[in-house]
Amino acid sequence: MDDGTKFTYTNEFDGDWAEDPKNPFAPGGKAQSWSKRVGKEEWVWGTDIARGVNLGGWLVTEPFICPALYEPYVGKSNIEILDEWTLSLAMGGDLAKKMEEHYKTFITEKDFADIAGAGLNWVRIPIGFWAIETINDEPFLVGTSWTYFLKAIEWGRKYGIRIYLDLHALPGSQNGWNHSGKSGSVNFMNGVMGIANAQRTLTYLRIITEFVSQPQYRDVVGIVGIVNEILYGTIGQQAVQSFYYAAYEAIRKSSGITSGPYIAIHEAFQGVRVFLGLSRFLAGADRVVLDQHPYLAFMGDTTSSGWAIATNQSQKAFGVTVGGEFSSAINNCGLWLNGIGSTPSFPDCKAWDDWSSYSPATIASLKNVALASMDALQNFFFWTWKIGNATQLGGTSSCPMWHYKLGLQQGWIPKDPREAIGHCAKILSSSQLFDGKYPSSATGGVSVPQLSPGTLDPVQSASHTFPPPTISPTFSGTQLALLPTYTPTGTLKTLFAPTFTAAPSAVVGNGWNNPADNQPAYVPVAGCPYPNAWDAVSAPLPASTCAGR
Repeated sequence: MDDGTKFTYTNEFDGDWAEDPKNPFAPGGKAQSWSKRVGKEEWVWGTDIARGVNLGGWLVTEPFICPALYEPYVGKSNIEILDEWTLSLAMGGDLAKKMEEHYKTFITEKDFADIAGAGLNWVRIPIGFWAIETINDEPFLVGTSWTYFLKAIEWGRKYGIRIYLDLHALPGSQNGWNHSGKSGSVNFMNGVMGIANAQRTLTYLRIITEFVSQPQYRDVVGIVGIVNEILYGTIGQQAVQSFYYAAYEAIRKSSGITSGPYIAIHEAFQGVRVFLGLSRFLAGADRVVLDQHPYLAFMGDTTSSGWAIATNQSQKAFGVTVGGEFSSAINNCGLWLNGIGSTPSFPDCKAWDDWSSYSPATIASLKNVALASMDALQNFFFWTWKIGNATQLGGTSSCPMWHYKLGLQQGWIPKDPREAIGHCAKILSSSQLFDGKYPSSATGGVSVPQLSPGTLDPVQSASHTFPPPTISPTFSGTQLALLPTYTPTGTLKTLFAPTFTAAPSAVVGNGWNNPADNQPAYVPVAGCPYPNAWDAVSAPLPASTCAGR
């Protein structure tokens, strides 16, 4: 590994690794005998099955996933530690050192080797916008996380693991939860700074897309997620759909039609059936993935039978549908699962937190949950690969039902994820099995007659304008023109490429795949005042527009 550590690669599924230090973009590894070799064999949705895990808590930290990173700062100053924003403030001058040490040690090359050895072939990697930049008083560590995402691309190529890059934390926060970077209010497509924060995000999505669309990286990074778990109830259907359309247009102008990554949109915890019920939503769109995050722990039931039917219906009517997050948890037990200082609503968590005392019956029951979920979701990404140890628990891991690696070792996660195949059929009389045939545009063809590939239904495009006609909580009509916005006049940034000691002359790309994608970046209007972009839901609406200087 990078630090000189050695390990033995074990893969019982006839997978292999491949690396040529002098040719870093040569074809890579094959995760298992049934998975496609990265860089040589094309992934085909409907034929190939994505079996993956999230690398949660790595490049966007979460207290319950990496508690030891947070523990030294909780209750030690006048800063209330809730999220990466407040953690960054508390770390102060140690931020760069402490955060990079976390990036360097929480996920390593060996994890990618172990993931392939576990029968998995994809990872979903959450990143925050601060991989690109921060502005004003945003305290996050800028750029370093991108260095480690580049390592993930190298490791993914080497071991045959493809990557779903998820923009997990957006300016202003899309849900007000700690994994959006800052807990509290939702200032994305909501409130006085809602449009401005969304405009800024559109620029960041272009920057990300331009990098991963380069030929050196696009065989590894196959999906880009535009926003994680947008808060539908607060932002509203109209505004959510408006941003989804705008993001689609921005990304496909960058990548080109039938080129670049698949685009993942989250169903905002409405269920895929709601999106199926939206008349022709994104009809004709080029290669869009619908991502669902069904969590038994928060849904009030312990069955996943309905997921199989809904997923099959969605694949047939909408297109590629994945389970971007789920776990084997059947309750909300676990240290800080719902935030630092939170108390689980489940009445007795002691038995569930003490994974070392699980009985064979408990292990078998949790394994059935995992198998049912995997089979129902089909193309899946378990949340999450690992949960770090907590000092306050004596150096052991809480939240064990969210810990794939631990479950694999202890038996409640299957050694071979293919064991899940057919699990739902044993329970359901019919799950309306998907035949592998998506709508044509879902995989790069044409679904809307008389339109060229990737062209959205013009009627639908006209009804999903950006900005939308209303912005929550109460802005509409002439008020919309008074909302602060950014201007597309800024200099576009590019993400930096890796360097290779053994191949100093390797062509790594300049970070921008499409020279024709040259609209300037959204930036604040010079000379105009703006309210706090992270706390503007209740800010007063400006009395007039600002033309700047």
